[in-house]
Amino acid sequence: MDALSLLLNRRSLPKLVEPAPAGDVLENIFRAGLRAPDHGGLTPWRFIVSQGEGLTKLANILVAAAKADHLDDFVIEKASKAPFRAPMVITVVSKVTSGHKVPVIEQHLSAGCAAQAMQMAAVAQGYSGFWRTGSWAYHPVVREALGLTGEDMIVGFLYLGSIGCREAKVHERALAQYVEYL
Repeated sequence: MDALSLLLNRRSLPKLVEPAPAGDVLENIFRAGLRAPDHGGLTPWRFIVSQGEGLTKLANILVAAAKADHLDDFVIEKASKAPFRAPMVITVVSKVTSGHKVPVIEQHLSAGCAAQAMQMAAVAQGYSGFWRTGSWAYHPVVREALGLTGEDMIVGFLYLGSIGCREAKVHERALAQYVEYL
């Protein structure tokens, strides 16, 4: 797949199945993330991989967050199932260096670029992925369980696996609605 086709046809698919990326393919995914723009050379990223028993651990963290907020059984059940939408979830964290000349927002954006690059690397190698955040990404119980401190942020949960559903047509957008020239 050439790079432009990859970028122009990317889409998130709601159902991912085994196998998940592994070996050299997974290493390429991480290497792509490590090539994200990185003003100041801070490498403001951490990648936390959950698969197999790790998905259960991630589910338990989400359930603990839901229970801490005294949410109803429906939400708790939904939290318990969330990580199992794919055989692998990579939590992409922006690991912030506070007080540096590179603003915190740029460090968060860099981690976001890493997540996008990782998703594209998965697709380029025949896998698929979708990127979710949601309220769990900002919850103090989840942050603490994953070792986030200070201005660190979960920029997304990157779900990876093989395509487990029919691919929908890519939705086209009118460029004139989004592009301006000065």
